[in-house]
Amino acid sequence: MEYQCATVGRVVYARFDHDDDLMEGLVRLAKKEKISCAWFHLFGGLAGAGVVTGPKEPTVPPEPVWEHLAETREVLGTGSVFLEGGEPKIHLHAAMGHHGETLTGCVRTDTRVYLVMEVVLFEITGLDVTRPWFDAGGFFRPTFASPKQAG
Repeated sequence: MEYQCATVGRVVYARFDHDDDLMEGLVRLAKKEKISCAWFHLFGGLAGAGVVTGPKEPTVPPEPVWEHLAETREVLGTGSVFLEGGEPKIHLHAAMGHHGETLTGCVRTDTRVYLVMEVVLFEITGLDVTRPWFDAGGFFRPTFASPKQAG
């Protein structure tokens, strides 16, 4: 385990409206407000999404299993914002319900808001963390510039 200690900076409350692109909007918000590190919670509706629901097998690197949700879903999720190559990288996991059936996964693409999506974003200050591609693991991994080691 590696870690750094930090503090909470600004708190941003945002509303995304019907047909907004959620993931694109989160990136735009982070750029506009110059947020390089944050944690967020969200709830509302999506008109569909491209979601990774897990690995096909528990191997490293994983082979992702994709679900392309075409129907409207109620969404409750949490995620992070870190920079990768100077650009905000969003990592969002969410539970998405439809008529009593729930799917949970890593939300990645085609995130059109249905009606409204509310987001509370907590800026984290004092961290020197980026999210570069981790070849050995096959995913974007938070990476500390000067990590502390648990011992």
